[in-house]
Amino acid sequence: MTAPKLYLLTNDEDIHTLSEKLERAFDTGVVSLLQIRRHQTAHVFDLITLYQETEILISLADKYDIPTVINENLELAVHFNTGLHLTSSGNVRMVRELLGDDVYVGQSCHGDVALFREAKKQGASYGAMGAMFGSMARPLAKTVSAETLMRANGVGLPLCLIGGIGLGNMDALRQNVGQACIDYIAVTTDILGHSAETVTAKCRAWRMYLEKWDG
Repeated sequence: MTAPKLYLLTNDEDIHTLSEKLERAFDTGVVSLLQIRRHQTAHVFDLITLYQETEILISLADKYDIPTVINENLELAVHFNTGLHLTSSGNVRMVRELLGDDVYVGQSCHGDVALFREAKKQGASYGAMGAMFGSMARPLAKTVSAETLMRANGVGLPLCLIGGIGLGNMDALRQNVGQACIDYIAVTTDILGHSAETVTAKCRAWRMYLEKWDG
């Protein structure tokens, strides 16, 4: 079974701290896809700052040839010619027509296989399912079963798992998902929740774990 790829989602740290952490993470070679997800920042800063900070993050990812997906903000995605991640109510077909075929378009599908199937039909690059575990932000989040993931596999759309995932529960995750094939593991806090000095070691540990996935 092919190992999943690491999909890193940003947090709302100040741009200098975040950039340093991302550079360290990217330098390890473990990150395959970046999502710029800065909800609080989008509400606090003016549009000029938002665009400037987004450009910094995209340029950093480009330096390492890492594709970028912007969370929900279609205007930013069009401006920077990046991918877009949509909520469960987003219109994948419309976004795909606007952004073209060369970028990632993902959709949150929670535990809804019908929505996952529709995302595939409309041209999504992947569908995200979760939560896999409760997290600090959502301790009582409803989790997705192995049966649901197996049904999603039958759709033929790359599957991303999200929600409370960290190295500390990856063994449990593998047990929970059974024989389901996973294409991406989405992580934020387990990497970016640490100091910049610790990020490199954390990412190397992730890389070692994923390299042994088939073992």
